[in-house]
Amino acid sequence: MAVRTHDTIYKELIGDIRFNLGFGDDGQDDSVYEAIDQALKSKTSVMHISAKDQVLLRQRIFNALRRLDILQPLIEDENITEIMVNGPDEIFIEEAGRIRKLSFAFESLEQLENVIQKIVSKVNRTVNESNPICDARLEDGSRIHVVLPPVAMKGPTLTIRKFPSKPLTMERLIELGSIDSESADFLKKLVRSKYNIFISGGTGSGKTTFLNVLSNAIPEDERVITIEDSAELQIRHIENLVSLESRNSNSEGKGRIAIRDLIKASLRMRPDRIVVGEVRGEEALDMLQAMNTGHDGSLSTGHSNSSKDMLSRLETMVLTGHDIPLQAIRQQIASAVDVIVHLGRMRDKTRKVMTIDEVLSLSDQGIELNPLYRFEEDETSTFESVSGQLVPTGRSLISSEKLLRSGLDL
Repeated sequence: MAVRTHDTIYKELIGDIRFNLGFGDDGQDDSVYEAIDQALKSKTSVMHISAKDQVLLRQRIFNALRRLDILQPLIEDENITEIMVNGPDEIFIEEAGRIRKLSFAFESLEQLENVIQKIVSKVNRTVNESNPICDARLEDGSRIHVVLPPVAMKGPTLTIRKFPSKPLTMERLIELGSIDSESADFLKKLVRSKYNIFISGGTGSGKTTFLNVLSNAIPEDERVITIEDSAELQIRHIENLVSLESRNSNSEGKGRIAIRDLIKASLRMRPDRIVVGEVRGEEALDMLQAMNTGHDGSLSTGHSNSSKDMLSRLETMVLTGHDIPLQAIRQQIASAVDVIVHLGRMRDKTRKVMTIDEVLSLSDQGIELNPLYRFEEDETSTFESVSGQLVPTGRSLISSEKLLRSGLDL
């Protein structure tokens, strides 16, 4: 069947189903499939449609009515890690670390807008011209970011960061070369001993994935509170787990619940650990204060170019909306954060742990860092394929009190 004919039949069928059978996207899956089968049977009685095309049409119509239309096959493809829609005419994907443009796109602006509204409505979010930016998530935990016109000049922009159906483990990261076994064991011991750890890195460096992996080292008998803009973390081994998600304001500008509100609320929930998906604003002060008031073992991530830059970023975040002397802020950071793990995305698109630094006390030059591990390329590394490993710097962890209290030994 020619593509044009296939598209024509699809439009006729989906129009008939929506109009004649009295439902749009709200029917149950079984009833939707039944209606599609009836419409296909009616159509094949007057024209020939091959069995293969019937299967394709059936699933295509179902995806349009109940799933994410032309994006659904991309969502189901486990090899695709990111989907980027730049208006109705452009769809890009990331696969094996490489980005490429797809040969197909949305048929209309309305089709793309319907997919966006279907996504945000399922998580009780609102996105429109007056509120054109929105974070959401899919049922499988994939992260969604939407930007609408007039902010997005080329049309509605949709970015989907997918997550594997099975969460990555530290063992799998070792296999991928993202970290070596020695430094992995070191970080596991730090987590179990309740060191406060920040994971830093640029966009797409794997911060959330690594945070999820580190969270697997949390003892099973602890009470953990996770706080995120859009719930992504997959901590499955903790029974006493509370997951909190921020909320944007409604169309009237009311009802917003920010990350900092959730951090404050979590302190009254008797947490053993607080895990914040990402700190990027004034909530940094609340996170630091929680770390400094007996809530050890906290984990979080932040955007930065290095461990040193993460400290500067934290200073800037705290200064946002707070009239606090810089020296006092630095003292808070030095007292709260124990270790910074910095991730990087290499030239061959692989993701690796670049540095592990201990945060020391405040000096006249600022907050001092004790470098523990550094990634070094080896002689087999090339431009196309980066090879190397984390190498101990020869310096020991200075603040070992938590390790001693936990009964662990480096």
